[in-house]
Amino acid sequence: MSKIAPLIYVVDDDASVREALSSLIRSVGWRVETFASAQEFLARPQADAPSCLVLDVQLPGLSGLDLQQELAKADIQIPIKQGIARNQRAPKQSEELGAHKFGDIVGKSAALRNVLNQVEVVAPTDSTVLLLGETGTGKEIIARAILNVSSRSNRPYVKLNCAAIPSGLLESELFGHEKGAFTGAVLQKIGRFELANGGTLFLDEVGDIPLELQPKLLRVLQEQEFERLGSTRTVRVDVRLIAATNRDLAQMVAEKQFREDLYFRLNVFPIRIPPLRERAGDIPLLVRYYVDKYSQRMNKGIDVIPEETMAALCRYAWPGNIRELQNLIERAVIMTPGNVLQIQGSDLQESSRTLSSTAGTLEDVERQRILQALREAGAVIGGPHGAAVRLGLKRTTLLSKMQKLGIELRCARTSAGLWYDRCVRVCNGRV
Repeated sequence: MSKIAPLIYVVDDDASVREALSSLIRSVGWRVETFASAQEFLARPQADAPSCLVLDVQLPGLSGLDLQQELAKADIQIPIKQGIARNQRAPKQSEELGAHKFGDIVGKSAALRNVLNQVEVVAPTDSTVLLLGETGTGKEIIARAILNVSSRSNRPYVKLNCAAIPSGLLESELFGHEKGAFTGAVLQKIGRFELANGGTLFLDEVGDIPLELQPKLLRVLQEQEFERLGSTRTVRVDVRLIAATNRDLAQMVAEKQFREDLYFRLNVFPIRIPPLRERAGDIPLLVRYYVDKYSQRMNKGIDVIPEETMAALCRYAWPGNIRELQNLIERAVIMTPGNVLQIQGSDLQESSRTLSSTAGTLEDVERQRILQALREAGAVIGGPHGAAVRLGLKRTTLLSKMQKLGIELRCARTSAGLWYDRCVRVCNGRV
């Protein structure tokens, strides 16, 4: 008769910690169940008694200490391990998801490493950071990564999506208002800048801030002071700003849709977040990550991803980026009855039709991205700053893709050294 493996319960509000510990515990052959809060743990069905409870002390709502008291009242005796370190991760999972210190970020491509290197450089400072990237690329996750390795990590962190607030209310949301400042202002309101005093403010979709409000934002960034709406008293704050947008602010400045002085003040340290199609090597890691995440959440045992399914996912251009991939995997896990992941072909086909109507063929997308990387790298293919690194590819792989797509590189010597004359695309005999 086989011996039943020990059962370990993990209670932690950090998903990366839960998943890392789950992987570590399963690697030694033990069973594990995870819970995101003390309330979720208490609401569990009463089944097998665990051999041990791994418990985070700082939990939202009912804390770890409160949970211990509840267990004591109910006379439930479980060995408890407290105080899980936030950077504790399973070695195997760290290797699979990319060896870096940012536990919530999955991937190990050169394009992603370049972003994380910039995060490590700017995070210890108090400088403004501008995150640029398409919708769904994970700008908010990168903002959180900056916070986590900054000196303000244990101070207030306040978020605001500027596009989600009506323009008439945005000033009040940012700077607050006094009672009676306008019709309906029956109470004093503290704005986001004041709430973030001493800490960090993340403004998402900063390109949607109305022109008439931009001078006040510029002032608070330069002087760290402002007045609440309806007040003459100046409020001074100490706030580090992280801004994000999916819009081309430079183009908006040229079209007089965004103030040039505010753009320069935001653009102190810009970080471009690459779209998923530029970090295709991370797609298998992301697929595995989300399959495991949603399988565990839905109590399913999906542990096989067919090669043809993974290949189809890697070929797809993902116009909605990581958010689209995450949603597709969640839907696939819901629809999968057994342990082999099933992707509905109609999902990718429908998205491909949407993509083709806006961006041409996948081959065109790949060709344009290679040409862009070559321009940015000054026609240098290899080396630490070459186009191959920017694309997350090996030098030989990039050369092979260029040959397949008919991209030729013609170089010429100039007074500035080796530079490129032009990238020539040869299609059906046309240059």
